[in-house]
Amino acid sequence: MNVMGKNTESAATGTREYLTFRLGQEEYGIDILKVQEIRGYEQPTRIANAPEFIKGVVNLRGTIVPIVDMRLKFNCTEVEYNSFTVVIILNLRNRVVGIVVDSVSDVMELAPDAIRAAPDIESAIDNGCILGLGSVGERMLILLDIEKLMSNVDMGLVAPAE
Repeated sequence: MNVMGKNTESAATGTREYLTFRLGQEEYGIDILKVQEIRGYEQPTRIANAPEFIKGVVNLRGTIVPIVDMRLKFNCTEVEYNSFTVVIILNLRNRVVGIVVDSVSDVMELAPDAIRAAPDIESAIDNGCILGLGSVGERMLILLDIEKLMSNVDMGLVAPAE
């Protein structure tokens, strides 16, 4: 199985692969095909007047990449930078964006029948950005539409889909 691509078996069954990561006590999943790389956290260069959740920018092999701290964006109570803190570099509609998370767990395959609709509740995440809840054994994953989340008006990091 190719971690960064689809295999033929997955394409035939509708199974998708998700990179899972932690923010506080919650576990989230994003489409593995949107992930470019995973890097250790390094202090970005701050941008004046940027929202608090945009930590700044880093130079990634000649590309200036905005870095969003998802813990601040999702109102996590504690935001601690340690050896597990990582930046997931995403490639979204030809725009490169980094997101800071507490830790990366693993890559999981989820079949469509393992995904349930998310309940309609008020949260720090726009409900339109939640694809659903994935269950794997005892684990519950909040599956994010990361492209939609990054193109929200308050983020404005990725142009909306045409």
